[in-house]
Amino acid sequence: MSGAVTITDPRRAPQTMGERLRAYVALTKPRIIELLLITTVPAMLVAAGGWPGTWLVVLTVVGGTLSAGGANAINNVVDRDIDAKMRRTRHRPLPAHRVEVKDGLIVGIVLGIAGFVVLWLGANLPAALLATAALAFYVLVYTMVLKRTTSQNIVIGGAAGAIPAVVGWTAVTGTPDLASWVMFGIVFAWTPAHFWALAVRFRDDYEAAGVPMLPVVASHEETGMQIVLYAALTAGLSLMLQPLTDLGLIYLVSAAVVGAWFVWESIRLLRDRARAMLLFRYSNVHLTVLFSMMAVDALV
Repeated sequence: MSGAVTITDPRRAPQTMGERLRAYVALTKPRIIELLLITTVPAMLVAAGGWPGTWLVVLTVVGGTLSAGGANAINNVVDRDIDAKMRRTRHRPLPAHRVEVKDGLIVGIVLGIAGFVVLWLGANLPAALLATAALAFYVLVYTMVLKRTTSQNIVIGGAAGAIPAVVGWTAVTGTPDLASWVMFGIVFAWTPAHFWALAVRFRDDYEAAGVPMLPVVASHEETGMQIVLYAALTAGLSLMLQPLTDLGLIYLVSAAVVGAWFVWESIRLLRDRARAMLLFRYSNVHLTVLFSMMAVDALV
């Protein structure tokens, strides 16, 4: 028809090189990777009883970043339908059409392979295998199955996010031991309390997307009690780590303080759901302080 005006979807507008680069970086969820690395390096320091060597730390961090970035990129590809329905995630690169599905999948696979190679050559094969197993578990078990089928999705799926501490330990020693698995347990128990606090805040989003997060399928009282229990478990496991390692009072006192605070903030959320994002933010502080003090104690 003459005089018709062609309207271009701004989401599909041509992008500059910088915009494309930022989209691909966002695909890897860098803020999540930061949390994973917070547990990797301190685990290496505790395993070594001090500084394990600059190149080993650098290559382990690079390999872990690539592997985690690959897992997150593939997660974005699989979850693009869910992300498009949620206000919190609809601006991610795939639902916003800033990255094509095929390109996102290629990025994820390439990063995962690169992470395996860097960890294998820079550290050792067991560390590389653990990181790649975490990637596979996160994509195949959590993203493709658990997330859409059970309210325990983040509990079981949290194993993938807890593995980096074991990877860091194994990069130094060549094999995980009990202390590294207690570190795994700390992050594994921390994850539900951390993520369910976010899910309480964005309950309507998850309900609209058909994702059975615990706050969607259970009452606030039940969800809040579960968060308190997992926070208490996290605090208990944090204290268990000290007698299994050479960590001293710096770590022990720090773990006791931040652990008690984590439990208290969880109880406050149980009483008042409006505190969900406060607990979510504090949980990030908790994990950062706990593992940072672990590193400090290992170095002094």
